[in-house]
Amino acid sequence: MTTVMLPQDLRVRVLRNTPVRDGFVLYWMTGFRRLSWNPALDRALAWARALERPLLIFEPLRSGYRWVNLRHHRFCVDGMAEHARELAGSPVAYFPYLEPEVGAGRGLLDALTAQAAIVVTDDAPFFFLPRMRAAAAQRPGCRMEAVDGNGMLPLAEAGRDFTTAFSFRRHVQKRLPSWLALAPHPDPLIGKGTQGIRSFGDSAETGATRLAGVLGAELIARWPPAPEVLLADRDLSVLRGLDRSVPASPLHGGTSEARKRLDRFLADGLRGYVSGRNHPDQTHATGLSPYLHWGHISAHEILSRLIAWEGMDLPTLAHELPRRKVDGRREGWWKLSEDGEAFLDQLVTWRELGFHTAWFMNDMGKDPEAWESLPAWARGTLLEHASDQRPHRYALEAFEAAGTHDPLWNAAQRQLQEEGIIQNYLRMLWGKKILEWSESPEAALEIMIHLNHRWALDGRDPNSTSGITWVLGRYDRGWPERAIYGKVRSMSSDSTRRKVELQAYLRRFGS
Repeated sequence: MTTVMLPQDLRVRVLRNTPVRDGFVLYWMTGFRRLSWNPALDRALAWARALERPLLIFEPLRSGYRWVNLRHHRFCVDGMAEHARELAGSPVAYFPYLEPEVGAGRGLLDALTAQAAIVVTDDAPFFFLPRMRAAAAQRPGCRMEAVDGNGMLPLAEAGRDFTTAFSFRRHVQKRLPSWLALAPHPDPLIGKGTQGIRSFGDSAETGATRLAGVLGAELIARWPPAPEVLLADRDLSVLRGLDRSVPASPLHGGTSEARKRLDRFLADGLRGYVSGRNHPDQTHATGLSPYLHWGHISAHEILSRLIAWEGMDLPTLAHELPRRKVDGRREGWWKLSEDGEAFLDQLVTWRELGFHTAWFMNDMGKDPEAWESLPAWARGTLLEHASDQRPHRYALEAFEAAGTHDPLWNAAQRQLQEEGIIQNYLRMLWGKKILEWSESPEAALEIMIHLNHRWALDGRDPNSTSGITWVLGRYDRGWPERAIYGKVRSMSSDSTRRKVELQAYLRRFGS
C-alpha cells in the first residue's frame, strides 16, 4: 500500500475515499472519449507517474439504455477504433469493450477495480452517467476519483445556478482567466507524459493477448476486448439489442474527424459567421456539437485553435483577460474579431451554461429535463394557455415521420433523421412548432426529448437539453402574450422563410 497522494482542485471529486493500493492505474473513460486536452487522462497519467505503475484505459460502451441504436453506437465506436490505433505499441494499454447484449458486461468494472490501485473516471453530468458513477462508488474497491473535463470552467466552481446567459457570462468573465492558465495537456501521451510509468504488459503485443498477460486469461475470455474487425464494422452486426431502425449517420466520429470539421470551419465558416450562421444555405455551421457531446474534441482545443487563427495564444490570452472590464456583454471582452467573439459566446457561454444547469440540478436531486425544472413563470403561462385552440395537432408518430402540414418543419425533421443533426436556427423553429402543435406543453417536452435523444448525434447532452428547454422558456424572458405560447417566445415558419436562405436546404431535405 502506498502513501502517495496527489493534490486536488475543483475539477477532482473523490467518489470512494479509500487508500491507494498496489496495482495499476485504471482510467474508466465514459464521457471524455479523447486522448488529448483531457483533464481526466492528465490525472490518470499523474497517478501512474507518481506511483510508477502501469496505466490501463478502459473504454466501454454498454447496451440496454433508452434510445440505444446503431447511430449512437457507430459514431462512438469510430472514436474507439481511433484510440486502438493510436495506443498500439504505447506503454499505456487500451481495453475497448462493446457489450454484445444487455447485461453481458455486468461485473467487468468490478473485476478490473479489484486489480487496480486507483480508478479515475469522467465527471460528466448527463444521461445515465451520474447514476452509473454513483452505483460504482457504492461498491467495495479502491480509491475512485471523478475528474471534470466538461468545459473551460470547472462545474463545481460556481456553487449556484444561473437563470440567464447574461448572468452566466458575467461569471465567466470574472472567473475564466484564472482557469485558462490551467488548461489540460494538448498531447499528454507524447514526450514526458508517459515518462516514469511502467508499461502495461508487453507493449509489442496487441489487444487481448497483451491484456490477458496482466489481467488474466479468464477475465479476457469472459469479457473480450473489441477486436479491430468489430470496431471497423459499420453495421456492428454481431451486437444485439441495438435499434437498427435508426441507421448510422453519414458523419463519422472520432477526434481526427472533429479536427477536420474544425479546420473547415476556421477556413470557410468563421469569416461571416455573425451574418451567415442562421442561413442553412451558407457554410457557417461548425458541425462540432456531436463531437463535443461524445467527448471527441475539447472546448479547450477549439478555443486554442480559434485564438491561434486570430493571432493569439492561450498564455497571452490568460494574461490579458483579467484586465478587461466585466460587464456581461457579448461583444468586446475577448478582443477578437466580431465573428470570433460570436462563436465563443456559443462555445463558452451557452454551452457551459447548459452544463452548469445540469450539474446544479443533479446535485440538488432534480432532473434538468423534467417539466418541473422549468422556470415557474414559463410553466404558469404555458398552462394558462394549454386549452387554447391549436391550428394543428400531431401525435409523436406524425412528428417522427415528418408528417406535418409544414414543408419546412418536415425538412428539418428529415435532416435529423438522415444526418443526426439539425441546422441550429431551424432547430429552434423545430422545437417551437412542436410546442404549438402538441396536445399540451408537457407532451411537447416529452416529444422533443424523444426525437432529439433518439435521432440526434448530440442527443442526451446538457447542451441539446438546454436548447429544448429554451423553447419552453428557460434562460429567456417574458414576451408579449399570445395564444398557445402565452408569454413564452414564439417563432413561425413564414417569418423564418423571410429571414433566412432556404432554397438549397429545401431542395435537399424537402419532400
